[in-house]
Amino acid sequence: MSDADKPVESIDTAVDAWWERALRGKPALDRIMYSASEAANHSRLWHALGAAQAVARRSHRPAAELSISLLAEAVLVNGVIKTAFGRRRPLFAGNRPHALRQPLTSSFPSGHASAAMVAASLLSRRSPWAPAYYALGLVVALSRIHVRIHHASDVAAGIGTGAVLGAVARRLWR
Repeated sequence: MSDADKPVESIDTAVDAWWERALRGKPALDRIMYSASEAANHSRLWHALGAAQAVARRSHRPAAELSISLLAEAVLVNGVIKTAFGRRRPLFAGNRPHALRQPLTSSFPSGHASAAMVAASLLSRRSPWAPAYYALGLVVALSRIHVRIHHASDVAAGIGTGAVLGAVARRLWR
């Protein structure tokens, strides 16, 4: 680890310690966070919401735009950026309260957080549910810290990356 990584690691450690004391081990919250994390694997949650929106609007175009944007996000984040950084995921040897798929890719940035922000950005177009889409995106992003799959800095970077990619996608699909 370089000296430049030490402040980030100390912030990640402090966030994880606080999360452990304040939030983990609460059955209802554990169920919500594990469920959100699992539902968003491979962006299934976002594709399902896009399909539901397509049915409600009687137009497949927004769902197609969402799917294409999520594919581009996955290629960029999971294929290019994660490969460039190669960060290890948080170490956790204990038992998890719920089943969870263990990713094989690099930890930085969080693909779940990035995809969540891209999806929220596109799903919220012309929708009265915009705040709910962003709230759900934030739950998915934070779930990755809760389930010990990502460091807080991975999630923050994923949210930032997804916000930028979401803004680009909205502009592209006007």
